[in-house]
Amino acid sequence: MNASDPQDPRGARVTGTIPPQDLEAPGTTRETEPRPDHGESTYEGHGRLTGRAALITGGDSGIGRAVALAFAREGADVAITAMPEEAQDAAEATAAISEAGTRAAHFEGDLRDEDFAASLPGRTLEEFGKLDILVLNAAYQQARDGIDTVSSEEFDRVIRTNLYSQFWTLRAAVPHLQPGASIIITSSVQAAQPSAGLFDYAMTKAAQAALVKALAPELGSKGIRINAVAPGPVWTPLIPSTGWPEHVPEFGKDSPLGRPAQPAELAPAYVLLASDEASYISGAVVPVTGGKPF
Repeated sequence: MNASDPQDPRGARVTGTIPPQDLEAPGTTRETEPRPDHGESTYEGHGRLTGRAALITGGDSGIGRAVALAFAREGADVAITAMPEEAQDAAEATAAISEAGTRAAHFEGDLRDEDFAASLPGRTLEEFGKLDILVLNAAYQQARDGIDTVSSEEFDRVIRTNLYSQFWTLRAAVPHLQPGASIIITSSVQAAQPSAGLFDYAMTKAAQAALVKALAPELGSKGIRINAVAPGPVWTPLIPSTGWPEHVPEFGKDSPLGRPAQPAELAPAYVLLASDEASYISGAVVPVTGGKPF
């Protein structure tokens, strides 16, 4: 096959068989087998985000890390957040940003803490002098055996991580965003095709999609765009730490393309939505699902 020939998407970025594994949340890249592909050896930037500053929650691993790497290679300064348990992943992610020739920042803390979540836009402004792109990506999910088995504490963890934290960070960011800024939320195919075993996670993902559509008119009047990306099955540390070890080897095989995505395959959608090439895209939920209906 010549370099110019199109690639069969069924075999793209396949990294081999996924073995059974059960990680403790939040899970880390070094524990995930095979190691997710964030685009380290493949993503090439073209200056689409030169001179801009981005904040990405959960940018230490998975989709967030792939987006951070892509943004940096497109010329943006990038700040990421991570839990203390994810310090090694965060260090690797910030090193990759720096290697791309842009500035990196890492804010360590728990997004369920209102003070921490609300501080992030201001801290990004202190680091870079501006905030042009906000990616609300961090999330938590766990497999459920039934709604009657879920404690209020566990339900609260999902809601606070996936919804409250985004509200706190977004509320703090909007007064500082200038015309041309872009907000991107990581939703999920679960917003449209919810699974009983992830009912609480699916609730939050549907709410995120609703938030994007609700805020697009308000923010559009300020010259700010807001969109979401709705991934299908993506191979990240979130998956083996969800609590379904027996299902991990089959993960993503039910998609029309017959495999899960790699995080690197999600990053171009975020780059598009962050760039001026998407200047008329706002209020959209962009599915990247491998053909799963959304």
